[in-house]
Amino acid sequence: MSATHERDLRTGASLWAHGPGLGVPTRPLTQAISVDVVVVGAGISGAFMAHGLATEFSVAVLDRRPPLMGSTIASTALLQWEIDLPLVELSKKIGPANARRAYARSRSAVDHLMDIVRRERIPCGLRPSRTLYLAGDEHGCRALEAEANARAAMGLESAFVPAATLREDYGIDRTGAILSDGSARADPARLAAGLLRRAHDADARVFSPVEVLDAASDPDGVTLLTDVGHAVRAKHVVFCCGYEFPKGVPTPGAKVISTWALATRPRTPCPDWLRDMLVWEASDPYLYFRMARDGRLIVGGEDEDGPTAHASMPKLRAKTGRIARKLKALLPMVDFEIDHSWAGAFGESATGLPSIGPVPDMDHAFAVMGFGGNGITYSVIASEIVGAAIRGRVDPDADLYRP
Repeated sequence: MSATHERDLRTGASLWAHGPGLGVPTRPLTQAISVDVVVVGAGISGAFMAHGLATEFSVAVLDRRPPLMGSTIASTALLQWEIDLPLVELSKKIGPANARRAYARSRSAVDHLMDIVRRERIPCGLRPSRTLYLAGDEHGCRALEAEANARAAMGLESAFVPAATLREDYGIDRTGAILSDGSARADPARLAAGLLRRAHDADARVFSPVEVLDAASDPDGVTLLTDVGHAVRAKHVVFCCGYEFPKGVPTPGAKVISTWALATRPRTPCPDWLRDMLVWEASDPYLYFRMARDGRLIVGGEDEDGPTAHASMPKLRAKTGRIARKLKALLPMVDFEIDHSWAGAFGESATGLPSIGPVPDMDHAFAVMGFGGNGITYSVIASEIVGAAIRGRVDPDADLYRP
């Protein structure tokens, strides 16, 4: 994100920027250090990575911003196992067996995320949710019915909802939808902060602001050069850069785009079914929304090409208005007032899957880049796959996400 947009987020445009529970112990880098693992990035991906490694290894987390202030603070935190590309379509790109593996791994990652939060007692408003995937201009009712059947055949909790039932039960006028169980929602900033605090309790150290200028590997590890003049030496480095591509890391078929979001005022009167539902649509660009614990509606969409478009304030106002009109057209029974609006960078890949794996031509280095709308879910998967590699093991699904 641009510096201008970072300042907008910190002054309150993002719903999460000034909430409680965001404190993370940080320190300046005042001397050269040597650790087992360096994690570059103190957002949600870096937080899961540090948390997963800190009890077994010495860990340092480096970020050029304060913790959480990259794409994490702009997230709408729909913690879904459903991938942007439907199972049927993903099967055509990577084969049916691999597509089923990807969906099953995504589903188990949500369960793992919830287990971590509960075990560590991280206060982040985590709640289980269902999802309602509405027919749209990309996939109509027949495609969604086939998709629901494909998911159900592999044991995923999905059922097709016909148009009449959709109108009667939800007041939504679409040709059909898929109703699924097993997703969740949370405050992304408090979740990341809580994970970093638990990692800190296990002796991980967070250094900020520190920018990595260069990295060089050798047979024994990696040396990072920083803008503060002190080198960091590690046996392994993990670049958890979200939607910012590290230099030298190939990302075929991937691109960074811009996305927008808004939040209504607290206690917005809404139908009861919205209290535990994530809603998104099979359209391009697609609308998505959920209800927060305080009764706000959190709504996003209107994605467009361009990694810097989100920095435009006139565009933020225009996109906010367009999202609000789309929401009103879909839910005419809901009256709302906008309380926050914000924008951020977002990544897309040809398959909707992230890039997780070794950095080519750099030994002892891994990169995690979250593509698609499942960034937080993919952060869990990344911590498992990279964690296994650092421990000398091979995750059975690692090949699905290799760059």
